[in-house]
Amino acid sequence: MRAEDHPVTHLLNGAKQFIVPIFQRDYSWGTKHCLQLWNDVVRVGKDANAKWHFLGSVVYVAAEDNSPGIGRWLVIDGQQRLTTLSLLLIALRNRIQQAKEGELPETLPSAEEVDDYYLRNRHGKEDRKNKLALRRMDQETLVAIVDGKDVPKPASERVQKNFEFFVELIKDADLEIVHNGIKKLVIVDVSLVRGQDDPQMIFESLNSTGLDLTQADLIRNFILMRQDADIQTQLYHDYWQPIERAFGGRYRTDFDNFIRDYLTLALKPSKQFRKEDIYHQFRTFFYAAIENQQVGDILADIKRQGDYYAAFSLGQEEVGKLKEPFKRLRSLVEVASPLMLRLYHCHKQAKTLTLDEFVEATELLESYVFRRVICEMQTRNLGQIFASLAYRINESEPLLSLKVALARQGEARCFPTDDEFREALETRNIYHMTRTRNFLLDRLENDSDEKIDTVGFSIEHVMPQNPTLRAEWQAMLGPDWKQIQQTWLNRLGNVTLTAYNSEYSDRPFDEKKTAKDKEGNEVGFNSSPLRLNKFVREQTQWTQKEIEQRGKELSARALKIWKPLGVDVAAVKKSELEEKKAQAAKYTIESLELDEVSRPLCDKLRAKILELGQDVVELFGSKTATYRVYDFFVEVLPRRHRLLLLLNLDFPECNDPSGIAADATDTAWISNASESGGVVCSVRQESEIPAAMNLIRQAYENTAE
Repeated sequence: MRAEDHPVTHLLNGAKQFIVPIFQRDYSWGTKHCLQLWNDVVRVGKDANAKWHFLGSVVYVAAEDNSPGIGRWLVIDGQQRLTTLSLLLIALRNRIQQAKEGELPETLPSAEEVDDYYLRNRHGKEDRKNKLALRRMDQETLVAIVDGKDVPKPASERVQKNFEFFVELIKDADLEIVHNGIKKLVIVDVSLVRGQDDPQMIFESLNSTGLDLTQADLIRNFILMRQDADIQTQLYHDYWQPIERAFGGRYRTDFDNFIRDYLTLALKPSKQFRKEDIYHQFRTFFYAAIENQQVGDILADIKRQGDYYAAFSLGQEEVGKLKEPFKRLRSLVEVASPLMLRLYHCHKQAKTLTLDEFVEATELLESYVFRRVICEMQTRNLGQIFASLAYRINESEPLLSLKVALARQGEARCFPTDDEFREALETRNIYHMTRTRNFLLDRLENDSDEKIDTVGFSIEHVMPQNPTLRAEWQAMLGPDWKQIQQTWLNRLGNVTLTAYNSEYSDRPFDEKKTAKDKEGNEVGFNSSPLRLNKFVREQTQWTQKEIEQRGKELSARALKIWKPLGVDVAAVKKSELEEKKAQAAKYTIESLELDEVSRPLCDKLRAKILELGQDVVELFGSKTATYRVYDFFVEVLPRRHRLLLLLNLDFPECNDPSGIAADATDTAWISNASESGGVVCSVRQESEIPAAMNLIRQAYENTAE
């Protein structure tokens, strides 16, 4: 690698061409960047004491084995600066060209000289004619501007707009100042040696802040920059460009999320990757994958999975039977895509999941999430839950394996039963479920082929919210009206949807049924077309009895919409057995280095750990035993005459009345440990096992949530 400070004019002068690789981003600088460059040029151009202005770096590598003639260089970093400066130079050339004879000082170069020095290769032919070659629409627009022709339609908006911006700035400017300023622009000229220097490592170091480039940019460049120019172009056109098109305007915002989900399936991490770590995790994946696959095969798989992601997460699925179930699931959970990618693979690629089964699987997941929301069960770790379900999908029997995986989750992740769901529906404060109440009522209304768009509807309380009910309501409800209102106001039986909330207000029940709008149109419950309001319009009074009855009817309907988990018990037990056999196949307890004291302690402790729940998995290694649900919750490390326990707990939050816990983060390194936990404790005798189990149980419950 050679790095030197040079005037940028020195870099451009001579028979050469700088090529922006096909995989690089389009030109993206705006007029604010152009104005900054212009101000810098004018400032140093008029200041005789200013010797130079640092523009930045330009990193490039030979595009081929350059022989005498016009050398071609691939721009690794600096395309935004080079493109913007070229637009300024074209504007300068055109302004000089338009000047009348004798109007400009003789110290200025001619338009032809600007053209020869900085813009075009005099002897270059066809695609080697210009000193700068951009990509796609940027290139077509730049060529037209250099040649003084009309720009193509559609044009590159940024290239055209920024050129016109410089044309306006230079119209009344002192051209000698502008030319002097351009000559004082200095760059770090970084020339890489083809075949020796690693362009990607240089690129990463120059963009280590991650401010300008997305993880998707870094990944694309990492894959394609290592290939020869012709292979780069082919791979880009065959795979990456279709991915960009599939994501459309959401490429820069959503592609990183897709890659994270893709890597989740490929690497099966115990915790979700942070967004800023995606690129580095991808490199780990790629280095392993390239040992057995061609780059094209890897990109083909990314493209295929990208299409699946766009179909589900971006709402691009065209199959009618899948559209609505996908939309409903997306509205409930934002982290379902790893599992959906896996199901898509079984449906599209493996052909083991029929369309009807795909719909059933999606609706089952909707039921799982929605039932847990209604039952106020923990939904905080849905990302981990959906990832773990994806890992357990058996390609040969995807729907069955999904059901088995749902059934095998611990109590903290269980699929709510019909009784739990019904009880919650009938007794919960539905009105205060602001994120899901409309979803609930809309589904109850539109569980039919005849749909009614309820988007513009609002929540209506049949029995009004006003704590001072009108006399008619008090008389209807009876002497306990306050208690009845407090208990039943926000329950499912008393809430509905309407487009006429203001017309209903807190009127008596009879008036709500016969209400009219300002034009005299009947808009009361008696005229409501909603199936949700059929029961209401059939009643002559509205008391606790009617509210309770309607709640039961709606909950019964909900049980049919959000179906329970139905799975063969034998299939669940078989899955548990096979998984445990596979995990325990390589090691046994005999693999551990246990002495005459630690062995009986280990035997007693492991028996109690396994009693914590059916979802506990025991994994023996060469030196430790680890107990997991999804994440590990305790690792048992044999020591001389004792057992050391490493627990997945935060030390400040653990309940330790016996005082045996210690903060694991205070220890730089724990010998033989394969996990990273927050608490350590020792067991030296049998009497200490209950205290240890107190901590282990906390770690288990925390992990199982």
